[in-house]
Order: sequence, then C-alpha cells, then structure tokens
Amino acid sequence: MFTVFVATRDKKDVEQTIQPADDTELNSTDGGEATRDSSIAEVLEIANASLENMAQSLHDYTATFVKQDCDKSGTLNEPSKMQVKIQTRMRNETNDAPKRIYLKFLAPEATAGREVIWGADLYDGNLQVHDTSILLSWKTLSLPPEGMLAMQGQRFPIYEIGLVRLVEQLIERGTADANNPDVSVTITRGHMVDDLETELIRVKRPKPSEREDDFSLAEVIYDPERLLIISYRSFGWPENGSDELPLLESYEYQDLKTNVGLTDSDFDVENESYAYP
Repeated sequence: MFTVFVATRDKKDVEQTIQPADDTELNSTDGGEATRDSSIAEVLEIANASLENMAQSLHDYTATFVKQDCDKSGTLNEPSKMQVKIQTRMRNETNDAPKRIYLKFLAPEATAGREVIWGADLYDGNLQVHDTSILLSWKTLSLPPEGMLAMQGQRFPIYEIGLVRLVEQLIERGTADANNPDVSVTITRGHMVDDLETELIRVKRPKPSEREDDFSLAEVIYDPERLLIISYRSFGWPENGSDELPLLESYEYQDLKTNVGLTDSDFDVENESYAYP
C-alpha cells in the first residue's frame, strides 16, 4: 500500500476513475454471477484461510500493482502503476524471513521509470531510489522508509505493501466490525476480473462509524482457486449533496505470478537489467 514520491493534486482536481461495482449488474444472474448475503464472520474466515495458505506456500511473486489512495491529509493521489517483485517473510519455516521489495514505476508519466528497492536486511533498511528526472538520474538516493521524503503524500510506508499485509489489515479491520449490527455483507460469485473468475465481497455501512478507517463501502476481490485476496478498495461518504462515493483507497494486483523463484539479484542495485547508476 505504498508508492514513493508520487505528486498529489487537490482532491477536487483529480478525476476519480475508480467506481464501485454496479448493484443492478451484481444482482442479475444473466452473466453467471450470483450474489448472496454474507457476514463479517465469513469474510474473516476467508481472510484467515488466505493468510494460512500464504504462510504455508507463498514465498515470492511478481505483479503489476495499481494503486490510488488518499494521503494523511485526505488528498487523493494520482493513480499509479508499477511492476513489483516481492519476497515474502513466509519463505522460511518460521515465517520471519526478511521481506524484500522491488518496484519499477510505469505511471503516471512524471514517475515512469523510477526504481525502488527495499529489504528488511538490505542497505541498512533504507530505500534505494533511482529517479529518472534530469536532476536525479545520475545518482541513487538512500532514504529511510519512514522519513519525510519517502512518506511525502503517502498513506503507508513501503513495508506495508504486498498481499500478506493486505490480508492482515483486512483481518484487523474486520475484527473491529465483527459485532457491528450496522454492517452488511454480500458475496458475488462468478465475478470476472479480466479473464479471472473471482468472488466480489462488498461490505456496506449505512452511517459513519467515526473510526479512522471509516468507509461507506468496501470491495474485496478474492481468487478462490489460489485462496488469495488480490484487490481492495474503499469509498467514503457522499459530499455536498452528491450521490457519488469518493474513493479513499484502491490496491489491485494484476497479472499475479506466484513462487517464480526470485533471488538476491532481484533486490540488488547492481542488477544489470535495472537502470541504477
């Protein structure tokens, strides 16, 4: 749930390209989808099963990570897209291996080509950032992940990125709502994402909860074949009499390939396939 140095614009100037799923389409079975009522308890069962599956078998993966979220001030960042390589902490018997991340930015244009490497056991825990701007393309920046520059416009530091932390955060939020009678849940099976058949989990609140992570609607995309949650997005409350739900955060892992055999070189600034100076 992270990008480095992404420029932000005022919320009213950002075109919201991400919209909630259409209720009328989900309630129709013409396209093979079937929606049923569910519960937070069932969502927690799914999330915990996904976490257990990852603990047993998810060593590493590559994906295209598409992200858009609000920073700490409530400003909606531009959508960003990046190639990611991640070694999870689940790749040893005790599930405490050092996590490692490589990012290469594809969009927006202002950040395209930027590379970032971080590892819990690498470079003294600092980000290794290679920017493509004229002023910075000739050097590698070493930045603390929670420092002012790395966190500028960000909601979370880099180590919060990834499938494992996504599920862990969903479990934390779901547990807080476990006994909330104001929360309703539906699950739609046969929901197509590109060529992948998934389940769409929708969690709704009829009124604000006044919690920091409050939302009116959250949507989770679950891949039942691989037992992986591959997308999460949440929306706030309508503003100024509008019916539109403002986007709060959206994280999606596309073209996900698991256990591809990433090695130390994938997280090395000396890797000849990277553009680090």
